[in-house]
Amino acid sequence: MALINYLTRIHFADGILEDALRVEVEDLSIKRPLLVTDKGLSVSGLVERALSALPSATIATLFDETPSNPTESSALLGADLYRGEQCDGLIGFGGGSSLDLAKAIGILVSHGGPLADFAAIEGGVARIKDIVPPMIAIPTTAGTGSEVGRGAVITLKDGRKLGLLSPFLVPKVAICDPTLTLGLSAQLTAGTGMDALTHCIETYIATAYNPPADGIALDGLRRAAANIERAVEKGDDLIARREMMAAAMNGALAFQKGLGGVHAMSHGLGAQTSYQLHHGTLNAVLLPHMLVFNAPAVNHRYADLKEAMGMPQAADLPAAIAALSERIGLPSSLSAMGVDASAIELAAPLAEKDHTNGTNPRRATASDYRRLMTEAL
Repeated sequence: MALINYLTRIHFADGILEDALRVEVEDLSIKRPLLVTDKGLSVSGLVERALSALPSATIATLFDETPSNPTESSALLGADLYRGEQCDGLIGFGGGSSLDLAKAIGILVSHGGPLADFAAIEGGVARIKDIVPPMIAIPTTAGTGSEVGRGAVITLKDGRKLGLLSPFLVPKVAICDPTLTLGLSAQLTAGTGMDALTHCIETYIATAYNPPADGIALDGLRRAAANIERAVEKGDDLIARREMMAAAMNGALAFQKGLGGVHAMSHGLGAQTSYQLHHGTLNAVLLPHMLVFNAPAVNHRYADLKEAMGMPQAADLPAAIAALSERIGLPSSLSAMGVDASAIELAAPLAEKDHTNGTNPRRATASDYRRLMTEAL
């Protein structure tokens, strides 16, 4: 067992769920948790595994209405249930959507709404105070790293997909048990894995100065590049699953430094609920195009990225990442995901305003993002 304390407490070990959850619920004095998850996990047996691990005196309430991309509407439903059941803490259980939704519920029950008031681009960082209920985050995918992240990305009622950011949104405890990812499909393993890989790359080339984050990002990239194909091809390979969960954790520990244009575009496209686009898969399609765009500003940092990914220095980094995505079965274009020109027109101005655009290493406007997404079409 490894107990890590960087931004938060992290239990990281195979099969650690039961022991860690029992101890941390007691240590945080949570008596009536709201467990936030999705319907798929509810029927998979994994939620029952978590509920069974709770101390006998604990009265848990299940909220399994997490959509594929978390929304303000679903957060409001969860907040109503939290208040109605007199809950005193949160357990986020699932992929990044469930963990982000639990954070949004935490803001609503402690601060009120609307959530737009707490969005980073609306000056909301300073409005989030240290009164959010204690949260335990338990990832069942290896991608977003939301279990150790300070933010949540939520689609608001007005259609914008915005980031809620605050150190007070970092879960009190993360429980990273790679055995929870063994049943993940190849497609989701690939999409979430490329999300983790993108986090490591975008953080490393982001504009902010943060040497510890750079080191963590490169370590995460090494782990992701070495194990993503094996995790996709052989889903029961626990070593590969463990390394991908570590890569996802590292990516989110590092992206306290900031992300960039890939996420700005993914957030803009992902805000359009009629398309139901997977965030990590969007990142995989858009990353090569953004690397080409950013090269004039940070090409000198690409050598470190190539080394971490085990590539020769003469390799074409964007082309190699595109080839990796293809090998693990992900689409190579936005059109293959169902995106059309009208979605790009809506997404481009949202991307320019997204909080992640501020740390992209090369200034990007709505016009730049429109062109990049059109090239990716």
